[in-house]
Amino acid sequence: MKAGYKLPEVTFHTRVRDDSIGGDNPFKWEDKTTADYFAGKRVVLFSLPGAFTPTCSTYQLPGFENGFADFQAEGIDAIYCMSVNDSFVMNKWAQSQELKNVKVIPDGSGEFTRRMGMLVRKDNLGFGLRSWRYAAVVNDGVIEAWFEEPGLCDNHGEDPYGVSSPETVLSYLKEAKAEAVA
Repeated sequence: MKAGYKLPEVTFHTRVRDDSIGGDNPFKWEDKTTADYFAGKRVVLFSLPGAFTPTCSTYQLPGFENGFADFQAEGIDAIYCMSVNDSFVMNKWAQSQELKNVKVIPDGSGEFTRRMGMLVRKDNLGFGLRSWRYAAVVNDGVIEAWFEEPGLCDNHGEDPYGVSSPETVLSYLKEAKAEAVA
């Protein structure tokens, strides 16, 4: 659906560790742009409804984290997890998941998600505006392959999961690599 689409230029407000600050909260604000994350790299981006939610924390994020070496073997430089959550929440979630490989991107205002056409209302769950679940292979800021869960709509009664799973994305990468060699 979105293959060939260039990612929107957005500034993300992140909190990064700075040990020179000291104390219990050694973090500083650091703005990052779409180019900072995606320029000159082939990456997997996956976005989900919310940090700390069951499907995201139990299957999707751990699957990408634990399969990182497999993705690297297929030519992926980085894996990014995005959610319409602020940097404090995303950093705490990354810490609680003991992430070493997957990097989190906070889309606190939902601007990137909105411009991707994936911002939905989740008022039925008390979430407000959130991302519909999807994954993409992004090459130098351009979508190479798109994996969107079915049923995109506001206040969906379920949380579909499968199309954007690590297994599906890895299968695509292996097939694409085999086709390129053939």
